[in-house]
Amino acid sequence: MNTLFQQAYNSAREIIEKSGLCEKQILVVGCSTSEILGEKIGTNSCPDAAKEVFDGIKKAADEKGVYIAAQCCEHLNRAIITERNAINGEIVNVVPQPKAGGSFATAAYNGFKNPVAVEEIKADAGIDIGFTMIGMHLKKVAVPVRLENNKIGEATVLGARVRPKFIGGERAHYDEKLM
Repeated sequence: MNTLFQQAYNSAREIIEKSGLCEKQILVVGCSTSEILGEKIGTNSCPDAAKEVFDGIKKAADEKGVYIAAQCCEHLNRAIITERNAINGEIVNVVPQPKAGGSFATAAYNGFKNPVAVEEIKADAGIDIGFTMIGMHLKKVAVPVRLENNKIGEATVLGARVRPKFIGGERAHYDEKLM
């Protein structure tokens, strides 16, 4: 399992760096432990693997002061588990479980100091571990990020960052640092 911790840490550190996340920005994470173990998503929830992956991602996020937003599975409508300080919106009352919310969201709930659930969030970057569809929780406009650290266990890891919308048409000029 220690390998999962290191792989998760490396993937999280890479997306945080490549997307330029700053302190108090939000990294959304969707994670299928079934896919990590080489199984079909939703068929083999594994709390031990989830804890190792969560701990690796949390270490990388804590180093930069970045908040994690853990996406639940479809049984909780892909709700988000995060630290209370990360949000200022309305919270909902649900506690994820391995088979209702997912093992990763459960590990996050148990690993945060003051966990809350929200129905949605608009994150600044994200990693999708095992095709969990995090796009609904990213700000507009999402940009794919190719990761060198693109495997955790058997699961494919996809990265994304966001950028501001371009407005103004063909005569507009843009700030290259925001692209």
